[in-house]
Amino acid sequence: MSDRETLDVYARRAGDYADAFEKPSPDRHLEAYIAALPTGARVLDLGCGPGRAAAAMRDAGLLVDASDASPEMAAIARDRFDLKVRVADFFALDAVDRYDGIYANFSLLHAPKSDMPGHLARIATALKPGGLFHVGLKTGTGETRDELGRFYAYYTDDEITGLLESAGFQVESRHTGSEAGLDGVEAPFIILKAKLHD
Repeated sequence: MSDRETLDVYARRAGDYADAFEKPSPDRHLEAYIAALPTGARVLDLGCGPGRAAAAMRDAGLLVDASDASPEMAAIARDRFDLKVRVADFFALDAVDRYDGIYANFSLLHAPKSDMPGHLARIATALKPGGLFHVGLKTGTGETRDELGRFYAYYTDDEITGLLESAGFQVESRHTGSEAGLDGVEAPFIILKAKLHD
């Protein structure tokens, strides 16, 4: 994610975002993802935000790398959870066969749709064969900005499933729901867990 206006919003509102989504324990999707990985697995939290999920994975015994394009989010992750976060956008992912899992929870939705095939290809390259990819996105069609100015790309289930399959993944589970974001607007979402073909 390298959209300047989106990064400016997170620069101003990083603390508000961290406080709004602070939870005492991992949500069930994160818990299920952790449980599906082998003991001591190496995981990348791609777009880790304030670091809550990365910290939960680390505390569960996983070896966690974390990255985020927002320096302000990275600072919160460091201060609140003692995490080392690489400040980098999605294009900076250049690992090869490094990770057992990559976790991109509502981060890739800030990337233009035209960039998504390339991002998924980089994710597939960074994963080991059989690696697990978690992705959360808002559902819908098209691209727009919210009232705060953040850029969003929306996907239908069929659309993101097709992109994942084209990148070499098989979707293993999906969950849909609705939740209010930082802008206070209730929005539908989809969470997918996909396995990279061996």
